[in-house]
Amino acid sequence: MNIRRVKCSFIILFFLLTAAGSCKVQRTTAVNTQTSLVTQGPLWGAVWQQKASEYKALCYQAYNTARMQLDVLLQQSYSKPLALVTDIDETILDNSPYQVHIALQHEEYADASWMEWTKKVDCDTVPGALSFFGYAKSRGVDVFYITNRLETERDATLKDIQRWGFPDAVNSHLTFKTTTSGKEPRRQIVADTHEIIMLFGDNLSDFSAVFDKQPADIRNAATRDNAALFGTKFIVLPNAMYGDWEGMLYQYKHTLPPATKDSIIIGGLKKY
Repeated sequence: MNIRRVKCSFIILFFLLTAAGSCKVQRTTAVNTQTSLVTQGPLWGAVWQQKASEYKALCYQAYNTARMQLDVLLQQSYSKPLALVTDIDETILDNSPYQVHIALQHEEYADASWMEWTKKVDCDTVPGALSFFGYAKSRGVDVFYITNRLETERDATLKDIQRWGFPDAVNSHLTFKTTTSGKEPRRQIVADTHEIIMLFGDNLSDFSAVFDKQPADIRNAATRDNAALFGTKFIVLPNAMYGDWEGMLYQYKHTLPPATKDSIIIGGLKKY
């Protein structure tokens, strides 16, 4: 009788320990699989950019629209030479491999890791970009590249756009970020000598200073006020990986810890 009791006790103890061990593993797994929106979110955006045909379709749609609008604009007369002003990253060059790399490292954007990527001179092109800008140049329109890459990236950037054969890929048509990320002063330099008939970008600040570092309500109002310009003078390319739309969510305080940014972002979302 006592032997049976001992056996039963061992059996019960075995199942209790097994269950406890299982619970411990499950809890540990749950903690380890928690991810940050600001470090892992861009990875999902990169998956969409690299794999979704819908992404490619939106890019072709943007550049097809631009080509039709260009043909209309070329029927008008102008007092100065014509120019197109374009951003580079996610507008003509695809940097999604960088977003994948830092996401897998559970890191956010940093100048050092970004420049490590651009030095590779390994960007793909955004669908439709090369064909459109080649066509514009064939119609006598100059192309100017205004980027917020740093001046130290000039050589690598030139090599990247030159190796694909983008037109006007020369130093005099390429300007970098200096003291501010705002592009209006650089756009004005182009406007001094050329008639800017269209602008291209993935970020609203690529088009007008009214969008620069503004909160959501002002960005939305400015977008409504300029609705007629989208598809006519402003050509927007899709970018779900990064941009002012993200910085705006936490008031452009990029040095906040990821957990704080996550809380702010989640707190501002509609949910039920």
